[in-house]
Amino acid sequence: MGGCIGAHRDGNSPSGESSDVTGRNQPLKPEKPKWKSDVPLTEGQLRSKRDEFWDTAPAFEGRKEIWDALKAAAYALETGDHSLAQAIVDGASISLPNGTLMDCYDELGNRYQLPVYVLSSPTNLIEDVSETDTAVDTENSSPGTEIPIKFRLSHTNKDLKLFVRTTDTVMKLKKRIGDEQGIEPSKQRWFFSGRLLNDKLRVVDAKIPKGYVVQVIVSEPDPSIES
Repeated sequence: MGGCIGAHRDGNSPSGESSDVTGRNQPLKPEKPKWKSDVPLTEGQLRSKRDEFWDTAPAFEGRKEIWDALKAAAYALETGDHSLAQAIVDGASISLPNGTLMDCYDELGNRYQLPVYVLSSPTNLIEDVSETDTAVDTENSSPGTEIPIKFRLSHTNKDLKLFVRTTDTVMKLKKRIGDEQGIEPSKQRWFFSGRLLNDKLRVVDAKIPKGYVVQVIVSEPDPSIES
């Protein structure tokens, strides 16, 4: 699992020296860690590894609310929202001695270590060979079934209800929202049940039940750039 532990610190290091780890804190670095997988991973395989980690991490020592905060901060950081990630870390009183989520502590001195694969994609990530792109919806006719889905837009916090087809891809629907709401597809990040939906995923493969809410995180322009 790559160090998914939360070990309680009692103020003493293994050598017997006092170690006030919670007293050392640095701002969260905006850079994503770069790494290469021993075996090239597809987006689906990477997502499965992440889901497995986050499902099992709270079973280790440490507090569940801190694991939840770390998960939210990791997603925010990967999607480019560094300010949100920093706000989550600060709000949960998480200390970052090295400015990274890979090694951090809560206010009680519990240690949390996140594996690199939950923070960024490997440099040798490969595309899923497309069942998603070429397969026909086997349960229905090729156009798919029309179902209603709600999309909650982060910049307005309002819900947008659309009737979509189960064979529609995320990218196709991002373009549709772009046409209707004026939000470029590149500025949209979709989350459902805590996971990021990639552009090639179809509605049927994402297993989004009709009427459920998909979170659409909209990247806001940087005011400092505009000025």
